[in-house]
Amino acid sequence: MRKLTSLNAEDDALFDLSFDWGESLGVPGALIVRNQHHSQTYLPAETLEPLLFYRQQELVSLRGTGSGMLKEWDRVYDYAYYSDLGMPEKGHQYARPVLGGRTIPTLVEQEPNIPILKVIVPEVKALLDKTINEFDTFEDIIRLYEGGVKLPDSHYSHSLKKIRQCVPWELVRELIRSEGEHFLKFPVPVVIKGDKTVWRTDEEFGREMLAGVNPVVIQRLQEFPPRSKLDLGQYGDQDSRITREHLHTNMNGLTVDEAIEKNKMFILDHHDALMPYLRRINTTTTKTYATRTILLLQGDGTLKPLAIELSFPHENGDALGAISQVFTPCDHGVGNAIWQLAKAYVAVSDSGYHPLISHWYIHIAYIHNFDATMMDVFISVCRLNTHAVIEPFVIATNRQLSTLHPIHKLLKPHFRDTIHINALARQILINAGGVLEITVFPARYAMEMSSFVYRNWNFTEQALPVDLIKRGVAVPDESHPYGLKLLIEDYPFAVDGLEVWNAIEAWDKPWLPKMETRAELIEACTIVIWVASALHAAVNFGQYPYAGYLPNRPTLQTLLGVSLIEILSRHSRDEIYLGQRDNPEWTNDELALEAFDRFRAALVEIEKRIRERNEDKTLKNRYGLVEVPYMLLYPNTSDYSREGGLTGKGIPNSISI
Repeated sequence: MRKLTSLNAEDDALFDLSFDWGESLGVPGALIVRNQHHSQTYLPAETLEPLLFYRQQELVSLRGTGSGMLKEWDRVYDYAYYSDLGMPEKGHQYARPVLGGRTIPTLVEQEPNIPILKVIVPEVKALLDKTINEFDTFEDIIRLYEGGVKLPDSHYSHSLKKIRQCVPWELVRELIRSEGEHFLKFPVPVVIKGDKTVWRTDEEFGREMLAGVNPVVIQRLQEFPPRSKLDLGQYGDQDSRITREHLHTNMNGLTVDEAIEKNKMFILDHHDALMPYLRRINTTTTKTYATRTILLLQGDGTLKPLAIELSFPHENGDALGAISQVFTPCDHGVGNAIWQLAKAYVAVSDSGYHPLISHWYIHIAYIHNFDATMMDVFISVCRLNTHAVIEPFVIATNRQLSTLHPIHKLLKPHFRDTIHINALARQILINAGGVLEITVFPARYAMEMSSFVYRNWNFTEQALPVDLIKRGVAVPDESHPYGLKLLIEDYPFAVDGLEVWNAIEAWDKPWLPKMETRAELIEACTIVIWVASALHAAVNFGQYPYAGYLPNRPTLQTLLGVSLIEILSRHSRDEIYLGQRDNPEWTNDELALEAFDRFRAALVEIEKRIRERNEDKTLKNRYGLVEVPYMLLYPNTSDYSREGGLTGKGIPNSISI
């Protein structure tokens, strides 16, 4: 490349470029020239006059026209419904409703892709037939980790080869790897690495609600009996059938009313989320229950399960309410076996709820026209908790904020690879007949059910302090750190999460543009970064450690389910963790660089405090009988080894798996 003499004005320059091109490649349809020296940011009002036109035109180009089918080479960020999940051409059993709008809310990016699922699923089903998904004893399951499952014949090897050729992403191809004569020899999940039986204890059952793979659902019980919020006219009486008599023998001398007054009663409630879909689910080969679990906070900070309620729709119609049965703890004989089975159904409910609600969805906000004096954030409707809701932030940021904008610079690292992994999920995981539908109990109703749950979702409630207060596990108290008093003091997700949340918020404050609504802007950016980084880490990377052992978190397709969560729990070798940057020269703004240095130092200090808490044996929920320290919100900022794998720790900058 060489710079030629200016043709027009003193500040203009013309560059002559030359490069090699093979004739076999044909005539290029377009060329994209990228300027990698983009460390300077400008608010619109501060943009250099010669750049204003190009800044505006770039955004016009990225928004597209909103019509026509997008081509592979189009650089367009646009919105669309989830209209490509079904495959009705294969038969009515593959038809799925369009997800989006007010009826079944959701929103996604870009146009449908050609699903490689059409090739993969038949081969997956050929590999994972019902014979090798059935186990007669716990010892049979243990053999998955000690010896693997042998391939019965050459057809299986052929299927493996065909799948590997179709899956485009190297990390996901690990899902269908084979080792010698075995198909999928799994690493031992940490939940059974020490003792192979303590996962069954009531202590571990309660602990995982605070420090397991889904620690974001438990609530404080504030009225008894628990009441349903489902429409009485449509679903009848769905209130709990748990009585005081069910609980009193295990209350440690307290009455129910005393325990509620002292903030010691808690509930894991999956009833209302599941009940509207149970009748349809139970007409298939899958059978399950809606569940409620009531727990007591004990003096040592642990949770003790008191009762489990299993419910299903009345056989004569939804309007007649629920048919429910209540089970209480028993430590011997047939009663113990029944109690263990009741806990297993709670695990089934939570295992279905986790990937559909806690993990897949979060929220979508349409960020419109940031400028130096105002910010409009339009909250729209999408899925819950992490993957799908970050998509609209990616789209809105690229449509509305120039790459020159400081907010674009702030958020960009937290959008890395998210659109790519979600597009792959639409082809492999969440399609009709896809991996998700054949592993979790809602099956074909999985995605529709998650959209139903989303109706009550609110963006501002995704701020961790607000979420903890809403669930009743914390109350405002300025005398405590971060202005919150945790009612379960040994709540690893909340304790570590609040430290990370505070570090993110402090990182946002110093260098964001000054504007009338600056506090709201800081809060909004903190929520986006929290969701894309720490919240996703908390509900994603613990999947294999806890759910890799099938009886602890049951799925329908055992081998496929375990294979899937093993991959989803892996950190990639090129992972960039919170407090790290892929380019040290990402900005020349000294104020931003100083703020980032403080942010990184704060995260390293959080790492130290997490290690110290994990060594404190009085904090029983951090370690448990399974002896698994809580590391899911350990930032891993200080680690530049790029080793990856099933580390069980580390907060990546973005949702990239």
